[in-house]
Amino acid sequence: MKSINKLQQKWGVGQVQFWLIMTTFALGGSLSGYLNKLILKLVFLDKNLAYWLIYPLLLTILWPFSVILVSFVTGQFSFFKGYLGRIWGRLSGGPSTMGSKMGSETLGSGHSVSTSPIHVAIFASGAGSNAKKIIEYFENKTTRIKISLIVCNVPSAGVLDIAESKGIPTLMINKTEFASTGYVESLHNADIHFIVLAGFLWKVPEVLVHAYQPGMKIDSSVVNGKVNTARGIINIHPALLPNYGGKGMYGSRVHEAVVAAGEKETGITIHWVDAHYDEGDIIFQARCAVDASDTPTTVAEKIHVLEHQHFAPTIESLLK
Repeated sequence: MKSINKLQQKWGVGQVQFWLIMTTFALGGSLSGYLNKLILKLVFLDKNLAYWLIYPLLLTILWPFSVILVSFVTGQFSFFKGYLGRIWGRLSGGPSTMGSKMGSETLGSGHSVSTSPIHVAIFASGAGSNAKKIIEYFENKTTRIKISLIVCNVPSAGVLDIAESKGIPTLMINKTEFASTGYVESLHNADIHFIVLAGFLWKVPEVLVHAYQPGMKIDSSVVNGKVNTARGIINIHPALLPNYGGKGMYGSRVHEAVVAAGEKETGITIHWVDAHYDEGDIIFQARCAVDASDTPTTVAEKIHVLEHQHFAPTIESLLK
């Protein structure tokens, strides 16, 4: 039981996902063994020396393809894509993500520009209007930035429907494991470089903040002469920090406080995430007026306009 708990913590997965992963390992191994024997039976009439020499080599080649195939059925493709990719990266010193386009685009005078994608995970707890705007913004642009994962802590959240409609993998998390592991292993397996909090209500644990400090290694791979590294974590807050921030200040609570205080203006703040609520360095702010006739609802509408207008372009500017 201790070894199972250790693996769960290492991979940053819940109990159900853990057993789905183990089932995938088992079925993938069985499938590769079956295919291996079937192929060798067609090639060799008897089990001679050549048969036994080729047997382990062919099995090694077939196993990852079998596991990936089974992972589609068990719903663990995202995990195994990253898991196998990282193994390949460690063995070869090459790209860490299977199927990702890694390389460089040659320019004049001997310079090169990396074309490897920057994988972004969006953390959200609710309807996902900001997540939807970000996804659609990058869908319509030729860019290295790819929204590769939606992380959610609410099974009924609307953002999960958005992810399904866009064909984006999801990761459901629980509070205990998030606090202890930050799901760092799962994010690394998905080759996530950058994290965006878009209406995510839990405090980000120090283990995740540390793992995604800009420049921290994601794995041992080297792409175009550069180590595969994290790019940071950012959050959007519906007020002008440092005002109306901190624990418990989110959503309608912020707008109610702004109106109750008789503020003449409010706005949004995009900031880096550290180990404290809403205290990371400010990246960008945009403002809007608060009229005497405004209610928390009308203030929320103004804030949504600013969020949808500025969040995705700010992400783009940070990742250029």
